Amino acid sequence: MSARDTGAASPTDGATGGEGGAPLLRVRDLRVSYAARGGRREVVHGASFDVRAGEVVAVVGESGSGKSTTAHAVVGLLAAGGSVDAGSVLLEGEELVGLPERAWRAVRGARVGLVPQDPTLSLNPVQRVGEQVAEALVVHGLAKGAAARARAVELLTAAGLPDAAVRARQFPGELSGGMRQRVLIAAALAAGPRLLVADEPTSALDVTVQRQVLDHLELLTRQAGTAVLLITHDLAVAADRASRVVVMSQGEVVEVGSAQQVLTDPRHPYTRSLLAAAPSLSSARLSARPRTPAGASAAPPQPRPGEPLVEVRSLVKEFALPGRGGVQRAVSDVSFTVARGETLALVGESGSGKTTTARLVLGLERPTSGEVRFEGRETSRLRGAAWRALRRRAQLVYQNPYASLDPRVPVGETIAEPLRAFGVGDRASRRRRAAELLDDVRLPADVLTRKPAELSGGQRQRVAVARALALEPDLVVCDEPVSALDVSVQAQILELLVQLQADHGLSYLFISHDLAVVRQVSDRVGVVRRGELVEIGATAEVFAHPQHPYTLELLRAIPGRRALEDVR
Repeated sequence: MSARDTGAASPTDGATGGEGGAPLLRVRDLRVSYAARGGRREVVHGASFDVRAGEVVAVVGESGSGKSTTAHAVVGLLAAGGSVDAGSVLLEGEELVGLPERAWRAVRGARVGLVPQDPTLSLNPVQRVGEQVAEALVVHGLAKGAAARARAVELLTAAGLPDAAVRARQFPGELSGGMRQRVLIAAALAAGPRLLVADEPTSALDVTVQRQVLDHLELLTRQAGTAVLLITHDLAVAADRASRVVVMSQGEVVEVGSAQQVLTDPRHPYTRSLLAAAPSLSSARLSARPRTPAGASAAPPQPRPGEPLVEVRSLVKEFALPGRGGVQRAVSDVSFTVARGETLALVGESGSGKTTTARLVLGLERPTSGEVRFEGRETSRLRGAAWRALRRRAQLVYQNPYASLDPRVPVGETIAEPLRAFGVGDRASRRRRAAELLDDVRLPADVLTRKPAELSGGQRQRVAVARALALEPDLVVCDEPVSALDVSVQAQILELLVQLQADHGLSYLFISHDLAVVRQVSDRVGVVRRGELVEIGATAEVFAHPQHPYTLELLRAIPGRRALEDVR
């Protein structure tokens, strides 16, 4: 079905928006396919849009919509087996489709810069970050030796990296996620490209660092006339930062319009569904649906949170600084409780100490001082059978569903692994339990025999949740469980977690940097900054009447607010 069939804007309506003159980048009728069994599978179906100098154009859509494939086609970096089968990509009037690889080397970096999504995978872990930025200067003959190293420090400074001269001598593993992303931006801009392609550049960053990175990209467009093609699944980011938005679904451009129009008056049903799925500060807390067997009366409502299950008292965690002497305090005098049936969320920036706090609660780290009590028992003193009994009752759902599942092991074995580890049941009973858990997380039975690579990101995260529930825990720690997922899948996982809590009486310690997500799932929220718990209270109260300046800063940094204020 075409865009016009649904009453939406045509992909080329408004494609030449902005100031007069020829566009810097002109994409027309782009078709991309990948090798597949029995031939080729087309994944981008005739995409068309323009980007002008000094303009930010956002391409939005779910995972699998074709947005990243389109971006990689623009920079000539399609994955193995990929090819542009038809269409045109013009950069300042020069055709890039079919360009030989030798010619591409003169285009990439010098005229088109790429900021990839994952700095962990994109930076060389054994090379100092300053050298990696300087390498772009050397490759394009812009500087070498000491001059390249000095220029690299200047670029890192311009990218907003604090103490750039010191950071340039460090390795990627010594930097936070936000710092590594700034390194990628500095490297991408080293040769002064006219176009910057940013592929999900802030999807793994907390809201304040995200705002800083996007502020810097915005400054570049104003000062240097750099055009930005921003690939994102976050409509709120697109609405705040882009002058125009291109919406993609299943490989097609279904809507093109100004950011304001797309946010306030979406014309295509898919765009409307994306907006409906996106969490916001106005979203109410999600409610579970009663699960009533056929012929039975409705179950009584779940009781509200009761007595404390977990008590954290004056918790401190310090880490030794390698090679420097001294210590770094990651958690400083933190105290809170998690009641039975309650969701307590801990929010804060990367490096704030929230994940370390969660690891202390689970016993994966030992506190320097203070204590964690589980049903009144101090956990750091438990050993042997008592410790294993506690580990059965507290489980973890990791952030990244792609990294937390063994790619070689079928899903059924993955879910049953905790049962094997604790000697629960025999092979047949564990398989039955795995099937029950799949049903709990709303996955079909045939997933049992499939490998993780055969599943989507949302399906993988459901498998991770099922594994965490295998031993029937009382407490589940969810460490950024939806940050790697697009908004519609994110909404499904959040609804699932709320339903499972109601069905099984679970307590959640929910770690997140996304306050809009927290609003939907938590009863109470604690705000963590530099290892300290600066504010804690009922979620609605903290959001409506924040008491600490840092909480207010987090709320103001949430994407989408600026666009909405402009509309009002």
